[in-house]
Amino acid sequence: MARVSAASSVVYFADENLLGMGKLLCRAGRQDVLHPGHEAVPEIPRGTADLDWMPVVGSRGFVVLSRDRRIRTRPVELRAYWEHGIRSVWLGAKQDMSPPQHVELFLRHEARLLREITKRGAGPWALAMSPSGIRPLLLREPDGPT
Repeated sequence: MARVSAASSVVYFADENLLGMGKLLCRAGRQDVLHPGHEAVPEIPRGTADLDWMPVVGSRGFVVLSRDRRIRTRPVELRAYWEHGIRSVWLGAKQDMSPPQHVELFLRHEARLLREITKRGAGPWALAMSPSGIRPLLLREPDGPT
């Protein structure tokens, strides 16, 4: 699979903590949503560690959808954000959400998200999507090597 270019459509990668949402969107006919275990990314089976899927997702230009608040702040994963140009969207709310609620949130703000993706271009960058909208998240530069 080739890297996604700015001129082509966006491909989303729902990481394992949003697997239910990813599968629901796929079942609804979305071909632009992938997830661990999806046939289009055989190198990312279910259970793949973040540091193992991040290079694949970054090299292909996918936009990560996640509920993991800390993925962009853990030192090793933060370094991977910068090394692989990860572009991500954290989906969340004050209370836990079910997969159908995540789908509803994503669809409600998707048009705005697409504008943000176009505006921000290549990664690394991170956004937060909540019931109130979309906002940028700080993605600090990593400290030196581990």
